[in-house]
Amino acid sequence: MQVVVAGQGYVGLPLAVRAAEVGHRVVGYDVDPDRVQQLAAGQSCVRDVASSRLRAVLESGAYSATADDAALAGFDIAVITVPTPLRDGVPDLTYIESCARTLGEHLCHGATVVLESTSYPGTTEELLLPILEETSGLKGGAEFLAGFSPERIGNKRWSFNGTPKLVSGIDTKSLDVIKDFYDGIFQTTVPVSGPKVAELAKLLENTFRFVNISMINEMAMLADALGVNIWEAIDAAATKPFGFTKFTPGPGVGGHCLPVDPMFLSWKAQQELGVPFRFAELAADVNRHMPDYVVRRLVEALNKRGIPVSGSQILLLGLTYKYDATDLRNSPSARVAELLIGLGADVRGSEPNIPDGVDTELNVPRVDATPEEVAAADAVVLLMDHPRFDLVMIEKHAPYVFDCRNRLSGANVETL
Repeated sequence: MQVVVAGQGYVGLPLAVRAAEVGHRVVGYDVDPDRVQQLAAGQSCVRDVASSRLRAVLESGAYSATADDAALAGFDIAVITVPTPLRDGVPDLTYIESCARTLGEHLCHGATVVLESTSYPGTTEELLLPILEETSGLKGGAEFLAGFSPERIGNKRWSFNGTPKLVSGIDTKSLDVIKDFYDGIFQTTVPVSGPKVAELAKLLENTFRFVNISMINEMAMLADALGVNIWEAIDAAATKPFGFTKFTPGPGVGGHCLPVDPMFLSWKAQQELGVPFRFAELAADVNRHMPDYVVRRLVEALNKRGIPVSGSQILLLGLTYKYDATDLRNSPSARVAELLIGLGADVRGSEPNIPDGVDTELNVPRVDATPEEVAAADAVVLLMDHPRFDLVMIEKHAPYVFDCRNRLSGANVETL
């Protein structure tokens, strides 16, 4: 089939390349000309897609990248994988709206449009579908097909195509076509009765993680006040073979999903039902203040050592929002750095997963975590325990470490 994947970021590029590898003719559409130029040169912008894979589908002619919407003409199926950020707590769906209008201009009788971007229940049928109908002049269900299939990016255990894929359609025929498309890409597809179920399922997945991370973060603060080692308590609880899922504390949550997705549901509940989604709002409040807690603990530790935070040299290790990631979006490290700079500290950051010269969104100088840098710091804060960090060296040379990941030990180490 002629496939369009609109949005060539962390969701769209893996899907586009995989679709090309299984035999479809794929157009990767993105409005960012710099990204398109990079992809056309065979340079992947996503860690999950090796540049060698991208070059292979480019050279075979199965994949092309473009910012020209004229190249979208004649598509059989189009998948929307554009961002859905929050703006002051309100879902910003302008990227979906703009993409829907562009696709609608090229939508032909019998073609299919699938939304993968995360949003509140009702987005597919109440927002996407009317825009496609208005722009194309065609009727959804009767003249073109549509549905929702939430993105699920894999992890170290579950590959992209090995992770079960939820699929839905606005009607039976839409579901059949969408399922057939994804059956050729993923090992397992899971059909559900409609787009609203699939939309809510995606929010449920991420809200589950968000709330549980919030709970364990708050419990870590309580445990410290009670003089109890939270990490030992977590390991002890995890020996129970049922009824418990292990979550660990950290400096806060970040990225493109957890701080955002639960708020879509909270906003929808408030708008339509006039009731708050209290769990999500409480979780957001707890995680929003975790960087403040990290800084407070660090200031207390420095005071005990007779070192005022103002003028002290602080080295932050791991600036991305999670372990071994290459993504800085909504990372709590930004808030930690901001607070420390506001207190007068000389803050430096080390992030081996982000190439030199790339804007880190942090107003701190970038350094390598060398023995000299580690030894020169009054305090080292391990925010993310990336595998490229030499933890043994850090233990040996750091005068003091505040370890947010429970990876270090010794008289000079204090854990979250």
